[in-house]
Amino acid sequence: MSDPQATRVVLAGSKAAHLARAARAGLPVLPGFVLPWTGGPGGPRSSGPDAEDEPRQGDPRRGRQGHDEPWQAAHGDSEMLRRAWLRLSDGGALPLVVRSSSPQEDTQESSLAGQFASVLDVRGWHDFRAAVRTVVDSAHRPDGSVAPMAVLVQPMLTARVGGVLFGADPLEGRSDRMLVSAVRGGPDSLVSGEQPGTTYWLTRRGRLSRTGPAGAEQLLGAVELRRLARLARQARGVFGGPQDIEFGFDAAGRLWLFQSRPITAMAARPARGARLLGPGPVAETLPGQLEPLEQDLWVAPMARGLATALDIGGTAPRRQLRALPVVTTVGGRAAADLRLLGAAPPRHRWAALLNPAPGARRLAAAWRVGRLTAALPGLSTDLVADVDRRLAGTPPPDRLTRRELVAALRWTRTVLVSLHAQEALAGALLPEPRATATNRTPGAAPDTAALSTSSRTAAGTALAVLAEARARGVPDHQVVAAQPVVLALAAPSLSRPLRLPASPARPAASPAGPAGPAGPKGADAGPIGPATPSLPPREALRLRVRWVQELQVRLVRDAARRLTVTGDPPHAPAGSKVALLRWPELVDALEHDFLPGDFGERLPRAVSAPLPDAFRLAENGTVVAERTTGHGSGSGSGSGSGASRREGQGVSGGRATGTAWDGTGPRPPDPVLVVRTLDPALAPLLPGLAGLVAQSGSPLSHLALLAREFGLPTVVGAADAVRRFPANSRLTIDGATGDVHTDDDARADGDVPPEGTAPPPAPAPAPAPAPARGTR
Repeated sequence: MSDPQATRVVLAGSKAAHLARAARAGLPVLPGFVLPWTGGPGGPRSSGPDAEDEPRQGDPRRGRQGHDEPWQAAHGDSEMLRRAWLRLSDGGALPLVVRSSSPQEDTQESSLAGQFASVLDVRGWHDFRAAVRTVVDSAHRPDGSVAPMAVLVQPMLTARVGGVLFGADPLEGRSDRMLVSAVRGGPDSLVSGEQPGTTYWLTRRGRLSRTGPAGAEQLLGAVELRRLARLARQARGVFGGPQDIEFGFDAAGRLWLFQSRPITAMAARPARGARLLGPGPVAETLPGQLEPLEQDLWVAPMARGLATALDIGGTAPRRQLRALPVVTTVGGRAAADLRLLGAAPPRHRWAALLNPAPGARRLAAAWRVGRLTAALPGLSTDLVADVDRRLAGTPPPDRLTRRELVAALRWTRTVLVSLHAQEALAGALLPEPRATATNRTPGAAPDTAALSTSSRTAAGTALAVLAEARARGVPDHQVVAAQPVVLALAAPSLSRPLRLPASPARPAASPAGPAGPAGPKGADAGPIGPATPSLPPREALRLRVRWVQELQVRLVRDAARRLTVTGDPPHAPAGSKVALLRWPELVDALEHDFLPGDFGERLPRAVSAPLPDAFRLAENGTVVAERTTGHGSGSGSGSGSGASRREGQGVSGGRATGTAWDGTGPRPPDPVLVVRTLDPALAPLLPGLAGLVAQSGSPLSHLALLAREFGLPTVVGAADAVRRFPANSRLTIDGATGDVHTDDDARADGDVPPEGTAPPPAPAPAPAPAPARGTR
């Protein structure tokens, strides 16, 4: 190890070369020697540990392309190797460690952690030769390739405490923190996933920030933690970057460095000041995943409408509202700026009380809001009447010319801006409606007619209408045509058929046939008056939003028919592929009969996991969930009704939805591997996984490290995961927060609506400014 040649990665392999560099820099490295790898037959040769054991030509123990094995490349013959073994083992009295050291492992790009063999507690010359063969044979990869392999030999140290030290926090992407995980004995039981260990979060100077999990044994004191922090800083200086270090304290308290490799994967971290986003305020209207045209038809008008409402209320500077959309899409799912909409508290509460907005803007907003509060009911009534007249006067799409079709679509985008703006203002400024109480005998079935007249929400009225129609055996498509209020129960979609939610006594709702009415004559449905309940302004506006969206669906599908768009996904309505266009492309296609050249190659967006309740975006667009609880346990546990299912610890960021798989049997197309522990032998299964969940294991284990390199959402410490998440369960996991739940869990908590249905109404997203004190 003291030979300068030992620092050459191509000769000694990465592991040995790194340790040789660390030893030359004065870091505490155990002595040892290296059996180098030679890249060709020109290297020194020997007869091997025993003449009869020398691999012959064609033997799989020979290196790739007939290259020499490490013992054949050792300087001198087997006697020189035996003398080195005798010297290091003190005549065979001390146990040794025979370790892999490939140039392909422990690099900046990939660690290949735990993928090659190391043999501990090797005693005797015969066992030493067998251990060398084991290490060399591990160079044969599952894909049939053979990695170059040197062999590192060191004394076996009996550690009192060992573990892994990261010179940066790879779980949260922070370079100003260090992460330590320790177990009793050497680090091998930790990195193999057998023990979870005790985790310590440190500052750069070694001050303890927190530990986890709760109740874990405290194995390291303040002095030992400071020594580890100093070792991490020294290694960073030697290698030019933060390192992943395996360490051990011996019985005398001396600290030893067993291995040092670059940190190959850091969690994505949002930039300072990144917006706090979340689906909550807009999920009631757009709960599902959207294709490009759906985003242009529904998200863009919503963003403009909410920005208008916020501007009128004076709750945000106009320049900020123009620079960033209030509502955007992430992975095809709608998300809103939670702080702009008042759905999250301000970052600095005391500064918000001072309200730094210019005084003129505050006074103007207070004057507008005061006048608007009195006028808003009348304005809403007028807008609802105008929309109803336009819907009633719109002929069926197949009777429109192309120019009229484009004009109708342009009108729908414009009127949605007004509807969303007034809906937000109505929810913020007008009092919440109260349902009229109805008398009912306890235990008796609800009177749907009474419920329909007493409900003060469109969704409540729609539920009553749907229940009554199904009790009479009316098919869903006829219900939609006769009572368009039921559209309040189904989210809009260009790519999925309209499907009303199932009733409690009805296991599944059949598709409602062709898209239901967006207006009375537009669907040949007769007068709209009898089917339209008397609703408060906000609910009436919300219902018109849904009707206009349904008109857009019908217009776009008719446009697809005219453009002869083909290639619809299976089980999708005719013309669904048109949703892959953008709005300008659709207009250009209708006006000039010209589709983009790459349109035939476009595919529907891959299904993405639901968005977290609150998150920020990293620079590369990665979703980073907001941690809403303290880190005392390091578990990323949540709160609320779903807390019982969020006790895991996220170790590799990202979110994924897939099918639970135990690693045996047929592999599903989107597998989430659910295992008891993070066994490195599972590494060949990682490519192609959607996620990984383990009952136990350390976030710094070899398999966790490989999962981060693959960008694979991973959660450890998910109690009883193998039983709770059996094969073929549908799972959603968050590798940042440690949240793991099934689709049934999410629906029970009200987080995810059934496919194709809209969730219940939520409070208005736009906060009302206080005229006397100004607004945030």
